[in-house]
Amino acid sequence: MADRGGCCPPMDLFRSEAMQLIQLIIPVESAHLTVSYLGDLGLIQFKDLNSDKSPFQRTYAAQIKRCGEMARKMRFFKEQMLKAGFSTSTKSAAVTDIDLDDLEVKLGELEAELIEMNANGEKLQRGYNELLEYKLVLQKAGEFFASARLRATAQQREIGSRQMGDESIETPLLQEQETSTDLSKQVKLGFITGLVPREKSMAFERILFRATRGNVLLKQVPAEDPVTDPVSGEKVEKNVFVVFYSGERAKNKILKICEAFGANRYPFAEDLGKEGLMINEVSGRISELKTTINAGLFLRDNLLRTIGDQFEQWNIKVKKEKSIYHTLNMLSLDVTKKCLVAEGWSPVFAAKQIQEALQRAAFDSNSQVGAIFQVLHTRESPPTYFRTNKFTSAFQEIVDAYGVAKYQEANPGVYTIVTFPFLFAVMFGDWGHGICLFLATLFFIVREKKLSSQKLGDITEMTFGGRYVIMMMSLFSIYTGLIYNEFFSVPFELFGRSAYACRDLSCRDATSVGLIKVRDTYPFGVDPAWHGSRSELPFLNSLKMKMSILLGVAQMNLGIILSYFNATFFSNSLNIWFQFIPQMIFLNSLFGYLSFLIIVKWCTGSQADLYHILIYMFLSPTDELGENQLFPGQKIAQIVLLLLALVSVPWMLLPKPFLLKMQHENRHQGQSYTPLESTDETLLSEANHDSHGHGHDHDHEEFEFGEVFVHQLIHTIEFVLGAVSNTASYLRLWALSLAHSELSVVFYEKVLLLAWGYNNVIILIVGIIVFIFATVGVLLVMETLSAFLHALRLHWVEFQNKFYEGDGYKFLPFSFALLDDEDD
Repeated sequence: MADRGGCCPPMDLFRSEAMQLIQLIIPVESAHLTVSYLGDLGLIQFKDLNSDKSPFQRTYAAQIKRCGEMARKMRFFKEQMLKAGFSTSTKSAAVTDIDLDDLEVKLGELEAELIEMNANGEKLQRGYNELLEYKLVLQKAGEFFASARLRATAQQREIGSRQMGDESIETPLLQEQETSTDLSKQVKLGFITGLVPREKSMAFERILFRATRGNVLLKQVPAEDPVTDPVSGEKVEKNVFVVFYSGERAKNKILKICEAFGANRYPFAEDLGKEGLMINEVSGRISELKTTINAGLFLRDNLLRTIGDQFEQWNIKVKKEKSIYHTLNMLSLDVTKKCLVAEGWSPVFAAKQIQEALQRAAFDSNSQVGAIFQVLHTRESPPTYFRTNKFTSAFQEIVDAYGVAKYQEANPGVYTIVTFPFLFAVMFGDWGHGICLFLATLFFIVREKKLSSQKLGDITEMTFGGRYVIMMMSLFSIYTGLIYNEFFSVPFELFGRSAYACRDLSCRDATSVGLIKVRDTYPFGVDPAWHGSRSELPFLNSLKMKMSILLGVAQMNLGIILSYFNATFFSNSLNIWFQFIPQMIFLNSLFGYLSFLIIVKWCTGSQADLYHILIYMFLSPTDELGENQLFPGQKIAQIVLLLLALVSVPWMLLPKPFLLKMQHENRHQGQSYTPLESTDETLLSEANHDSHGHGHDHDHEEFEFGEVFVHQLIHTIEFVLGAVSNTASYLRLWALSLAHSELSVVFYEKVLLLAWGYNNVIILIVGIIVFIFATVGVLLVMETLSAFLHALRLHWVEFQNKFYEGDGYKFLPFSFALLDDEDD
């Protein structure tokens, strides 16, 4: 994109760039290189000429599939590098021209090698984890059998000694009975050893008991440290178990239960003498596997580093190729199948650059025939394109969030650069808070190069994107804060001493009646003597309320004036005579007059009641004004203004629909086959002006007089009621400014000064901490957001609805510069 540098918006930001529909006829042999050069240029929005075909029926579907497969491999490499803790190389390596076929082969080989390494590594790691578990089973089960053998030996000795001591006549008979027992009927016990997750151990024990009807003996010993599970690869707390059973049926049941509970079984030799040898053997195998795994990881890391060094270059190549073939699929194939035909929108200023790119592509591809460039004439509405820079883009986004400007209509973004931060500052006026906001923004501006290349969180990224908007808001807040004379709600005598002094000591907290003027008027902003007096709130309320009305009427007048420039630009005389003029008369006859009275009252120091004047201007326009008269001839002027306001309503409503009908009839009387001129087309499109209709073929439309009249009626009612409601809406400037000021006073007096008054260091520190958190959390975050949203509403509703249609569509060129922001 051709973004302009500098801090100030170019004057052509007032209207979008002049666009043209162009047609390119490109030879097939140079088509790929041509589209590549046009992508580098980034100034054409291609139209899809194959919209009737599915993606699989298009010419370059196979190439897109190949690129998609390569993009999948690149995503696989990226995932593997992130898992291994590697980052892709950000250094801008010298971009070499890589052949797509060679890259495809190379990526396939690297993927196969990496998959094989991963599979081998996983297999080795699983075997390693199994051996660790096996060693744990051998140790714990060995301890159990050893302790069981010791207990059994001790019991036999005890029984033997007891039998030796209790000789009787019956003893030989019993021994003879024991020896005569059939050896084949003796029950032989088997056992199974393994590990079971600790969280499942209780359920495991219950199920074993129920399945075998209690004919098992289960012994569990918890492992001290979590064990890496061979299957899942996660750390799990486990118990070593030994299950004794009798019979094959019981064994089969136990094996199935072990499988269901994810219990890993390991063999344990019945010959307890071999236990030590097995542990030594397993330990040896573990150390060997560990060495093998480390060697495999080293090789894998080397491979990933090699990929990482060239990852960005390959990734950009794949993205570019995919976008080139996607664009080529939007082009239609000529009947001779030797040329591709492209259509698209481009700015008029880019024609020379596009032609140069076409010539360069034809030369570089050794094409015998060059591409043909020609401009098409169309009645389709072009896209809207504003050349913005890093400063103006955020303000333009604020406007575009409401609606993209119609092609070449007046752009409110130019005025938003000043009016938006100013209206914000009117509500946020405190130069202490403004400085805090400015310092926070300065952090983003100073480090913008580093932060722009990083992945930020959602809120941080949004704040970073609007850093210049917040900077302007903070600067204007410092300015309005100096006017209000508030620094965290504390007044300062920055521009000189106060003009007022106390008549005596008793007037400190009294009304302003107790003050006498002893010096010249305070040169800039509110006199610090007002702060702290009982008259502070009535005085500031009156000042801010009147100021809000003045600012609101001024901005609404600006909106109506911009509608005049729109009508002049589109040669629409109807909108000038029957929309702009009556709207200006109506608004200024009522609220323009109110603004005039406010200024006169300020200049003369009159005690006139403006509420009374405005109300009785409607209720009793012929009554005498008495003490409310501000200037000679006021009564006659009010009657004239009231009559003008009443006349302007039918002036807006009635003539326009009838004139549109007459123009339509004149145009179609004997002119059915005459092409429409641009001026006539604009006039005819007025029939659908209020419904935001555009891009229709008006030649064959019936003129619906009733529909046009209803739309004009709605538009008139909306403006008349909106003039009142919109003016009242600007009073939010006064309300939020008052709320911000009073919250600052509360935090300063009831937190900071209160903590200061205790003469206790701990209470003072706590008070300062609470004051800082309250100021940052409430005043610098919540109040900033609140004032931002209210300023946004004033621009979208009160200002832009006077002239801005916002029913266009954005210019989205084919550009490689935009590929970095897109995810596959």
